[in-house]
Amino acid sequence: MAKKAMVEREKKRQRLVKQYASRRADLKAIAADESRPMEERFKANLKLAQLPRNSSATRLHNRCQLTGRPKAYYRKLKLSRIALRDLASNGQIPGMVKSSW
Repeated sequence: MAKKAMVEREKKRQRLVKQYASRRADLKAIAADESRPMEERFKANLKLAQLPRNSSATRLHNRCQLTGRPKAYYRKLKLSRIALRDLASNGQIPGMVKSSW
């Protein structure tokens, strides 16, 4: 089980990314638009830098919904490999059977 603080920090980042997504996209569009004057683009870059760091989508990290484990994460199931194996062994995932050979 991951530390609760790490899981909560990740939830906070997700909230911030959602909250600032439109503002961030607008500023990025202004900064990338070559037809605008250089001063305006520079001001957009400065405003973008003043936004919270955790509002950037690149700072998000996928975590298991059950355990909070950050590694070996299956995106489709939103579970780590260990949680997936435990649920499959207990027969809680339909159609998944433990294999041995």
